[in-house]
Amino acid sequence: MTTLLVTNDDGVHAPGLQALAEAIQQFGTVEIAAPSRNQSASGHKKTLFDDFNIEEVTLKNGMSALSVDGSPADCIAVSAMGLRPWPVRMVVSGINRGENMGQDVTYSGTVTAALEAVIHGVPALAVSLSNRDADTVEAYAEAARVAAAVVKTMLNQSLPPFTILNLNVPEGKVKGIRLTRQGVRIYRDELERDGNTIRIVGEPPTGKTDEAGTDLWAVHNGYASITPIHLDLTAHQFMADLAAWDLSV
Repeated sequence: MTTLLVTNDDGVHAPGLQALAEAIQQFGTVEIAAPSRNQSASGHKKTLFDDFNIEEVTLKNGMSALSVDGSPADCIAVSAMGLRPWPVRMVVSGINRGENMGQDVTYSGTVTAALEAVIHGVPALAVSLSNRDADTVEAYAEAARVAAAVVKTMLNQSLPPFTILNLNVPEGKVKGIRLTRQGVRIYRDELERDGNTIRIVGEPPTGKTDEAGTDLWAVHNGYASITPIHLDLTAHQFMADLAAWDLSV
């Protein structure tokens, strides 16, 4: 029996997770392990040498889930270490409330949960919806449909080691799927300060949507984008230039 593990960074009771879990039930048994609370922009955080709680919960649709008081990456790590059946055939992370494109992937708990999965030898897909106001299961229906189509294909294919697929779905009816590279995000963060108390706020990021072939271009034009992402962060094209530097000691 095929087993798939679903996680997210919006929290175990988020509607996007429920929509995703329901959509991929057609492919086998769905296990769920997700953060107990919102962990958006947590990045690839892993909790070491510190206690955190777990709890078995029931979602509104009756599905059972492991609620983890930790990061999305923690959810995958503890699943791999015995708290869920392992290895699973695939990890599917999402559906995130808001897109994860360009440099977002380094911040995103949705994406880094998928990266944690491939560290443990399991292929993974990260799924995000370009609608930051989506707050019902129904609002994620189209994204869940697209995600299920990608999962179906992935189950019959293989990915290179340490490589995930990052799927971003536009709001509304999807025109199709485009294979893309990462685009360039423009962040509009601002600092609020009240004495020694500070907070990072600001408008959602924008980006360059006129560069054909990028994730931002695809989503802006109504297409779902699929970007392959891998954990080798080496700037290979820069290696020859770097070798010419005088780095002797």
